[in-house]
This record gives sequence, C-alpha cells and structure tokens, in this order.
Amino acid sequence: MIRQLDSQDRAACETLLFQKPAENLFIISDIENFGFEEDFQTLWGDWNAEGELSAVLLKYHSNYICYGDGPFDGKGFASIINQDPDFRELSGLEEMTNEILPFIARRKKHSRQLYYAKMDQLVPSPSPDGEECVQLATVKDIPSIARLFDEIDDFEESENREGSLKVGMESKSARTYFIRKGGKLVSSASTTAENSASAMVVGVCTHPDHTKKGYASQCMERLCEELINEGKSLCLFYDNPDAGRIYKRLGFLDIGFWTMHIYEPQEVGIV
Repeated sequence: MIRQLDSQDRAACETLLFQKPAENLFIISDIENFGFEEDFQTLWGDWNAEGELSAVLLKYHSNYICYGDGPFDGKGFASIINQDPDFRELSGLEEMTNEILPFIARRKKHSRQLYYAKMDQLVPSPSPDGEECVQLATVKDIPSIARLFDEIDDFEESENREGSLKVGMESKSARTYFIRKGGKLVSSASTTAENSASAMVVGVCTHPDHTKKGYASQCMERLCEELINEGKSLCLFYDNPDAGRIYKRLGFLDIGFWTMHIYEPQEVGIV
C-alpha cells in the first residue's frame, strides 16, 4: 500500500533508510533538512503486508529519488510521478530506478550512469615522503577553493560556486580539506549532503601543475578519517577508472551504479 508520509512516519523512515545510510544519503539529508511539510518536498511510502515501510519515493522540486528494501510497487510510484507536470528527473541506484522506469509515461531526453562507491572503514596508506600540511577550510578559504575548481577542466562552470560553498560550510552540510603550496591552494577534497549518518565525498582535485604528487590522496585520507571517526558512512560517484583506483586504495567499494534519467517537460497522462 502506498500513501503520502508525514512527520509521524519519521521513525519508520529512519528504520528503513538508516540500514544503508550511504545508499540513502540524499533522502536522509532531505528529511533531516526539510522534513515532511515543505511545498517543494513530498515523500511517499510503500508499506508491506506486515505494516512495515519497505520503500520510499521522495520528490525534491522536480527530481524524484527512490529506495526500496526488497520488492516494492514500482508501478504505483510511477503513477505518482506521471501525475506531476513538474517532473523532470528520476534518480537512484540502478536496481531501484529499474523498477519504475517501464511505467513512466514521459519521453526521456537522456540518462547518465555513474559508479557508486561507499566506505565504512578507512584503509590507511603509508605516509609519503615530504607529507604536506592538510588543512580544514574555513569561510575565508572559499575564494581560493573556487579558483582551484575554475582551473580544472573536469568541473562544470558555475556562477554561484562561492555561494554554494558558503551555504554548505555554514549549514555544516559540507566541509573541505586542502593543501596549499607557495601561497596557492593546489589540491582539495570536500563533502556535500552531510547528515547524521552519512556524507558524500566530492570535489577531489589537484591543480594541473601539481599532479602525481599524492596531494589529492592526502586530502581524501584526512577527510575520510575525520568522518569515519564521527561514525558516518561515506559514498561518492565516479566515472573515471583512474580515480576509482585511488578511491579503492583508501577503502571505497563499488556498490552499484547511480542513474539519473532526465525527461522532457511535457504534460503526460496517468498510467
């Protein structure tokens, strides 16, 4: 049985989602940050015959994310999505979105698939010769972090990069560790969507003039060590096999693919 969730269902959501906090990073973060009453966020749950919550569908603005522990009513979730004229994106672990995709009555624009990896325990690496000083960023370091991102081709352009970094730091939903050389920030690793049980690692990078020196690995290790010591499960996306090897040396394990399906903005009927 599917029904909309409210604040009285918080405990049931935690029982389901906290079993796998890395896999449910976004849903946990959105519930903790925005609850059940915001206009831009709605949650539905699929309840099994024993009266237990077995799956959750979350709408955040025009994006839907799903998670289920075992079989769930993918067609029922799709029916909810199909009734929403604002629907633009369905995302989640591949095996979750696959339960819903066949029933979406909307023309798809494109899909993207990324490796999804998580860490529950850090694998320390030997300290390199000449280990650098890894520092925790504060708000005053944000312009330097933004400049580093702007100088790396892999990062998309952003007009509000500094603003986003500031919001994350001030809300304690994000943090950054970095290495500075010659007065210039040359490598960093960050988190986003931090919640009480998990965090996502993002923004792992090194300036092109300072690669192959282990700087990014040092930033990553310091960041991950701190979060693991706080009892948080870590996760990240990647599509670069070379980056994947670095993450795996630190203790990240692939848990599947994260898929993002983008749809055309048009009215649809109800399945």
